[in-house]
Amino acid sequence: MNTLLEFRHVERRYRDGQDDVYALRNASFAITAGEFVAVMGPSGSGKSTLLNLAGGLDTPSAGHVLVDGHDLSALDLRALAAVRRRTVGYVFQKLNLLPTLTVVENVMLPLELDGMSARAARAAARAAMGEIDIASLADRYPDDISGGQQQRVAIARAIVGDRQLLLADEPTGALDTVTGESVMELLTKQVASGRTVVLVTHEPRFASFADRVLMVRDGLVTENSGVVAPLRVADELWPEGEAVS
Repeated sequence: MNTLLEFRHVERRYRDGQDDVYALRNASFAITAGEFVAVMGPSGSGKSTLLNLAGGLDTPSAGHVLVDGHDLSALDLRALAAVRRRTVGYVFQKLNLLPTLTVVENVMLPLELDGMSARAARAAARAAMGEIDIASLADRYPDDISGGQQQRVAIARAIVGDRQLLLADEPTGALDTVTGESVMELLTKQVASGRTVVLVTHEPRFASFADRVLMVRDGLVTENSGVVAPLRVADELWPEGEAVS
């Protein structure tokens, strides 16, 4: 299988006065095309940093992040932006939909920014929306639809143009349980169609949808194989160093 995302001895550190604070320490792992991987850990453990590095939104202090064989640190700004627009789709917790644009205009925006004509971008956006079952919302505005529908719009925007790596940062965080599970089923459908999904979540029941789980604690990344137990409701309750099995 093709390796779509790889971290090689990645560190991300920040300066806090005279001290170095590590968000990630020597993180190494590989994710192949078509995998569904969940990332879990306590608040502040480095989960979002990992996702930002994977999407090229942040730069490692040491090591290498490779997306579809491209070393992101070796790319100039233009080439990096091209990888983000054409290969990586990002679903933010706060969605970041533009309220003054219709649903279809929000979805087509990344393609227009990449230079695609408005006609072609609109056609691709409608195809992505059809895949997510929101074609009927095309001419409505984000503020006029439900939270679950807004999340579907964000996912359509993340996959438009056939981007293969979907990064989702707590996409169910603001949703009720039923709507959250429908979003997880939608992400699972994307994996079934051949895309790769990396999901940051606090919820073991949502992590159980994944093929495997990466655990992050104090900047260290370890792998937990097998099914995530759904009985724990918050990873902050896990004893230090305990893996869920």
